[in-house]
Amino acid sequence: MNGKIRLFQSIHFKIAIVFVLLLLATIEIIGAYFVKQLEQQNVDNFESMVTIQPYISTQLVTELSTDDTETANRSVKNIVADIDNSSISEVLVVDNKGVIRGTSNANDQASIGQRTPKSDIKSVIYANRKKTEITSTRDGSYYTSITPLTNQSTDANQVVGAIYVRASMDTVYRNINQVTVIFLTASLVAGLLGMIIAIFIARAITQPIDEMKKQAIQIADGDYSGQVRIYGHDELGQLAFAVNNLSIRVEEAQEVSDAERRRLDSVLSHMTDGVIATDRRGNVTIINEAAQGFLNTTGDDTIGESILTVLGIEKEYSFRDLLENKRDMVIEPDTQNDEDEQTVSPDHARHLILHVDFSLIQRETGFISGLVCVLHDVTEQEKNERERREFVSNVSHELRTPLTSVRSYIEALSDGAWQDEKLAPQFLTVTQEETDRMIRMINELLALSRLDQGTAKMELEYVNFNEFFNYILDRFDMMLKTDPKQKRYRIEREFTKHDLWVEIDTDKMMQVIDNIMNNAIKYSPDGGVITTRLIESHNNLVVSISDQGLGIPRKDISKVFDRFYRVDKARSRKQGGTGLGLAISKEVVEAHHGRIWVDSAEGRGSTFYISLPYEPYEDGGEWSEEN
Repeated sequence: MNGKIRLFQSIHFKIAIVFVLLLLATIEIIGAYFVKQLEQQNVDNFESMVTIQPYISTQLVTELSTDDTETANRSVKNIVADIDNSSISEVLVVDNKGVIRGTSNANDQASIGQRTPKSDIKSVIYANRKKTEITSTRDGSYYTSITPLTNQSTDANQVVGAIYVRASMDTVYRNINQVTVIFLTASLVAGLLGMIIAIFIARAITQPIDEMKKQAIQIADGDYSGQVRIYGHDELGQLAFAVNNLSIRVEEAQEVSDAERRRLDSVLSHMTDGVIATDRRGNVTIINEAAQGFLNTTGDDTIGESILTVLGIEKEYSFRDLLENKRDMVIEPDTQNDEDEQTVSPDHARHLILHVDFSLIQRETGFISGLVCVLHDVTEQEKNERERREFVSNVSHELRTPLTSVRSYIEALSDGAWQDEKLAPQFLTVTQEETDRMIRMINELLALSRLDQGTAKMELEYVNFNEFFNYILDRFDMMLKTDPKQKRYRIEREFTKHDLWVEIDTDKMMQVIDNIMNNAIKYSPDGGVITTRLIESHNNLVVSISDQGLGIPRKDISKVFDRFYRVDKARSRKQGGTGLGLAISKEVVEAHHGRIWVDSAEGRGSTFYISLPYEPYEDGGEWSEEN
C-alpha cells in the first residue's frame, strides 16, 4: 500500500482530468447549441433571401391563367430572366398540368412545353402546399423550394402552377464551418488553459493530502516526529491540524502502551509463578520463563501449541473441560478438587508438583477470547507437608514402642512380678532404659525444633580443630580401654600437619562427631578399622569418618539424613537409636554454614564428610579437656 502511485491512479490526475472534462463538456454543449442556432439562423436568412417576391408570383399567376400559351411563355421567360439573385442557381415555372412554362437555365430551354419529370413539383401542385428541402450532393449543398401558384381571383383559389427555386448553400455552410473551426480552436485553447489551471488547483488540493498521507505512513512505521504543514483554515487545514494532533496522541498512547508492555514483560519474566495465556482455540500465545522452566520447554517450541499438549493432559481433558471448570476434574492423584485449581505433574519432571489456576479471558460482551493459567510450584510445600505427616507418624510410632514396653512391664510388676527377686530387677531395668530412651528422643526432638525455628543459641568460639577432633577421638579410645564389653575397633587418624582454627559451637559440633562415630562403631564389624581424616581444601575444612560396615544401599543414601530414617530399622531400634542423630547433625552443620554428606556402597562401608568454611587464623590456643 506504500508503493508508488501511477499517474492515472493519482487523485491529482483525477481532479485535473475531471475539471478539464467538465470544462470541455460545458464548452461543447454550449458550442453545439450555438452552432445549431447559427446554422438555423443562416438557413432562415438564406431562405428569406432566395424567396421569390410576391409581385413576381402574381405576374406568373396572371400569365399562367391566360389561354395564349405562346405569349404567356414569352412573358414567363422575361419574368424569370428579370429575377436577379446570385444565390439562385435555377428557377423553373410549371403549370398545373405539370408542363414546364419557363426556366432560368439557358441550356435547358428545350424543356419548355414538356412535362416535368420532378414528382415533387406535381405533389406540391396537387397538395397546394409549399415544400422546402436542403440536400447535399457531391457538388455541394442545395436549398430547394417549391411554391404553389394560386389564382386569388377565383373562389376556390385555383392552383395554376408552381415555381421551383434551387439555390446553392455552399457559402452558408462555408461560413458555418469557419465559425465551427474557430469555436473548436477556441475550445482547445480553453481546454489547454483549463488543464493548466486544473493542475494548479488539483496540486493545491492534493499537496496537503499527500503530506498527510506521508505523515500517516510515518505514524504507521512508528515515526511521530513529523508535522503536516497547515496551508489555510479551510477543511484541509482542519484535517491537517487533526492529523498533527492524532500523531501526538498516538505517540503518547504508544509510549504508554510500550511502558505497560515492558512492565508486563518484566513482571512476567521475574515472576516465580509460571504464566501461560492462550487464544480462544486453546493455542499458547504467551509463556513466561518460569513456566518454561517448570515444563522444561522453550517459547519457540510452545507458542502455537495446544495448552493441553503443553501440560500433558490432552488424553484426560479437552479444552472445553478447562473452560467449563468441572469440579470433578482430576489431572493427577495430587489434584485439589477446587473449582479453578488442578494439580499437574509434568512427565519430564516428576519431582515437581504444579498447581494450575485457570482463569477465563472474557470481553464485556461475554465472548471468551482465551484462557490464562498460572503454575504454582508447590513441591516444597508438599514435601514439607509430607515430612510433617511422616514426622508425626514416626514420633507416634517411636513413642508408642517404648511406652508399650513400659506398660507391659509395669502391668507384669503390678500382677505380682515385683515379688519375684529375679524378674523384678530385670523388669525395672528395662523400664528405666525405655524411659531414658523416650527422654533422649524428646530432648533430641526439642533440639531439632529449636534448630528449625532458628531459636537455638550458638555459642561460637575459635578453636584449634585439630586438637578438638583429637580430643573427641581420644574419648572413644578411652571408652574402648575402660569397657571390656565394648566392641573391639581401631581408630586411624590422618590429619593435616598445620593447625586449623575455626569458629564453632564446640558442644553442638562435638554432638555431631559423636553421632557419626557412634554410627561407625555400631555398624562396623568387631575388630574393624575406623579411619578419620582432617584436611584443608578450597577454604574449607573437611572432616571424613570412614567405617568398614555393611554400607548403605544406593536408594537410601539420599534419605539417611531424614528424621527417623533407619537403613536397618530392627538393628537400630535394638541398639537404642532414635533415628534423629544424623538429622540433628545436618541441622547443626548447616547452622555453621557448612555441609554434610555421605559416600557409601553396599558391602564396602560408609564415609561421612563434614565441610566447614575456614579462614586462616594466626592466633591460637590450647584445647584441653577443661574446655
